[in-house]
Amino acid sequence: MVNAWRWLVTAWAVIWLRPLPFRLNNIKTPAIRYDVMLWPVTDANFDTDSYHQYENGYFLSRNMMKWFWDAYTPNESDRNNILASPLRATTAQLQGLPPTLIQTAELDVLRDEGEAFGRKLDAAGVDVTVTRYNGLIHDYGLLNALSDVPAVRAAIGQAGYQLKEHLK
Repeated sequence: MVNAWRWLVTAWAVIWLRPLPFRLNNIKTPAIRYDVMLWPVTDANFDTDSYHQYENGYFLSRNMMKWFWDAYTPNESDRNNILASPLRATTAQLQGLPPTLIQTAELDVLRDEGEAFGRKLDAAGVDVTVTRYNGLIHDYGLLNALSDVPAVRAAIGQAGYQLKEHLK
């Protein structure tokens, strides 16, 4: 059970369970010791520099993200809720979250919001590391065709090392 819990906690950002840490404050569960966010979705705002720069996508486009948001939160007013858009949380609401690793991809519409969330976590006093992997696209760690690219191997190595260190 504990191993399954640890897997869930490290995998939730990839599978769109972004609200989890905010809800866990009120549920008795094993403590979250570390959070790995790979190319995270943190805001329902399509107007960042990276959204405009890569709107036609190098794998993930602005229109695709709009479609995902329409499917995820069809009621646009729900997108303002921090459970859907944690970047909109106050620093007080973010205090006490576990140490976090955020990885972003240079060629990703989500790059700027992931990095902005890292800055906000830092402002809230959360121990956070944000790493941008240049030359990579969204979902780089899930695409077998990219598995031998040195930057992908470095990103996966960084995440694995940090998980190992924090989950001892």
